[in-house]
Amino acid sequence: MKRALCFVLCAIVLAGGTCLAETDKASNGSKGAVKQEMVPAPVRDASAPAVPAHPSPYNFPGVQYPRIEEDSRVTFHFKAPTAQKVQVSIVNVPFDMVKGDDGTWTYTSAPQAPGYHNYWMIVDGAIVVDPSTQAFIGYGHMCNGFEIPEPGVDFYDLKDVPHGNVLIKNYFAKTTNSWRHIFVYTPPGYDRNLSTRYPVFYLQHGGGEDERVWIEMGRTNVILDNLLAAGKVKPMIVVMETSAVGAPGGPGRGPGPAAGPGAGPGAGRGPGPAFGIGGPGGGAYGQFMVNDLIPWIDANFRTLPDKDHRAMAGLSMGGMQTAAVTMANLDKFSYIGLFSGGAAAGGRGRGGAPAPPPASLDLKTIYNGTMADPAEFNKKVKVFFFSCGSEENPDGLKRHQEQLIAAGITNSYVYISPGTAHEWQSWRRSLYTFAPLLFQGGPSASSAKQRRK
Repeated sequence: MKRALCFVLCAIVLAGGTCLAETDKASNGSKGAVKQEMVPAPVRDASAPAVPAHPSPYNFPGVQYPRIEEDSRVTFHFKAPTAQKVQVSIVNVPFDMVKGDDGTWTYTSAPQAPGYHNYWMIVDGAIVVDPSTQAFIGYGHMCNGFEIPEPGVDFYDLKDVPHGNVLIKNYFAKTTNSWRHIFVYTPPGYDRNLSTRYPVFYLQHGGGEDERVWIEMGRTNVILDNLLAAGKVKPMIVVMETSAVGAPGGPGRGPGPAAGPGAGPGAGRGPGPAFGIGGPGGGAYGQFMVNDLIPWIDANFRTLPDKDHRAMAGLSMGGMQTAAVTMANLDKFSYIGLFSGGAAAGGRGRGGAPAPPPASLDLKTIYNGTMADPAEFNKKVKVFFFSCGSEENPDGLKRHQEQLIAAGITNSYVYISPGTAHEWQSWRRSLYTFAPLLFQGGPSASSAKQRRK
């Protein structure tokens, strides 16, 4: 089965790169400083045995279907005795199911890539969720999901290690004149080490999604718990907020354009006024973050409230949002991550005709001119990270990074997720690779615990 096409983000689109560890000498604003080593996320171990067939982990107790087969195919059952036609839409591509004598419709897919994938049923033309398994947000509506195991890979699996907390909070934002719904991860020990203050990582979702997806599909809390237990990351607070800042759908959020056939997850809502991308201060969302979100987090959590202890990243449309916000507010952020979106280089996803990267790079215009003085940019931004799946046309981003380096931008990192497209396994791996680069320089949380807001 053809998997998802990459979502093209208007004039700003993603591309891919290389996943080589980098230890080059680079100034990064300090002569002689050594560039941090980037360690790519682990991928399937060829010697690891296949996982036996089993019900999807999201099924309700006792429910056997969807079933994940040993060869990574997925078997679906759906009971609809009076329906004339039933299809299962896997990552927004519909497949016809076959009706049995008992009114149960069945379908077994082609082998699926590892990781999380959305699906839903189409019954006589209507989108219907499968009632036998859990539902999740995606493509601008509720979906179901299944998980394909990756033998030998466990960095996003629950383990017997100290666990942080995921808090769900509501707060009122004056900028949007609305109540906001927010997910916040606090690291293990946050509730015990009451004198310790922490850096903050703002993590954005993609189009057609909202603030819950980095926990439900991305497994951010599990990935960070495991990295912390292995001593690979600094303890940090992670903030997950919806990118919507106002739309006809309701205060603070709205649906936006629907994804077309073949579009990948993160492609259900397009950029536009509801998402406040572009313009002064990073657009409406950038102004909202500076005036409401960041002050509220700093006032209600034990943060290190300065640019050297603040990061932002996002996937797909969230990468575009991240680029807009951070580049307009380099006095607020020192770490920037663009996962499958936000890079000023051309590219389309699996199955699409590749767009050529720009022939030349003009630092006076790219990213609104924030790189016009490369040395100054290197001083302000400690990590400038790009990533995508290998099926998302990596040549564009590879060329983009080469141009940045040639122009004197020395703090960029590029990671490509092997064998994946515009999908959650690319972004889980991106998070795993990006997080260890954060907050490694300067005062630690413990050494700066005397700071006060």
